Amino acid sequence: MGLVSFVATELEFFIFRESFEALCDQGYRSPTTISAYNEDYHIFQTTKEESLMRRVRNGLQAAGIDVENSKGEASAGQAEINVCYCDALTMADNHVLVKNAIKEMAFQEGRAITFMAKWDAQAAGSSSHIHQSLQTKDGTPVFHDPAAEHGMSATMRHYLAGLLKYADDNMVFLAPYINSYKRFSAATFAPTKAVWSIDNRTAGYRIVAPGSKSVRIECRVGGSDLNPYLAIASQIAAGLKGIEEKLELEPAFSGDAYKADGVREIPGSLRAATIALRNSSMLREAMGDAVVDHYVRAAQWEQEDFDRRVTDYERIRGFERA
Repeated sequence: MGLVSFVATELEFFIFRESFEALCDQGYRSPTTISAYNEDYHIFQTTKEESLMRRVRNGLQAAGIDVENSKGEASAGQAEINVCYCDALTMADNHVLVKNAIKEMAFQEGRAITFMAKWDAQAAGSSSHIHQSLQTKDGTPVFHDPAAEHGMSATMRHYLAGLLKYADDNMVFLAPYINSYKRFSAATFAPTKAVWSIDNRTAGYRIVAPGSKSVRIECRVGGSDLNPYLAIASQIAAGLKGIEEKLELEPAFSGDAYKADGVREIPGSLRAATIALRNSSMLREAMGDAVVDHYVRAAQWEQEDFDRRVTDYERIRGFERA
């Protein structure tokens, strides 16, 4: 099509006072977050983790990865790092390097890190929001039309319609584990509805910088446990299918999406997402049967392995009362 996909993946994670070895030895039970309370945009709390985060920022910069910022996030001990918007494949490479670099540097600092989507029921989940847009090969934004509503071009509207139509198809690649689905709950800024909106963090798909040349789509569904190559590729495939099919974009959602009835739900389990992936003609056309069948089997194995485990929850609930 003569287009280039540009992407940025935000990464959220938790920092703990203990080391990886110490937590492993205690079965990862009762880790201590590096801060005691919500540190979103909090100056002093982020000071407590600055010895690690400054090292991360400087190390990534030295490795050729342009870091925009790091910040405290919306839960005790939670942090976020953002690297510069770039072409899709470079971003996927950078995403992997950022995650491994943070783990390595945390290990060297005697700290533990987790990129689990939901490490604790009482804590916020950790996401990997995917910002995306298209450009021509000479760098002209394809999503921007100054004469259109919100500055959204017809191409952008078709692309977004594709993301919505094929949201279920892509779910395994945005939420690949049993734990991934623990993140999707109301009033947590993790979406439960696959709808789009203008700067609305309760919606699964948010339009960022409307009316400007930087107008783009933020997919808020994915967790920080996703594989960036698969997640980004599946987003591009759905968006391009929307362009090819010239899909009409539904009206923007307004209000609290958590409370909305009769709108497109995000699959609530890996089982449901696996069925959608297995039946996806869109992804089979884009990726091939061998790839889709491989990841269907991987998701099934993940579910099967979990299903034969007895959890602490089951023992606590049923040991005496069953």
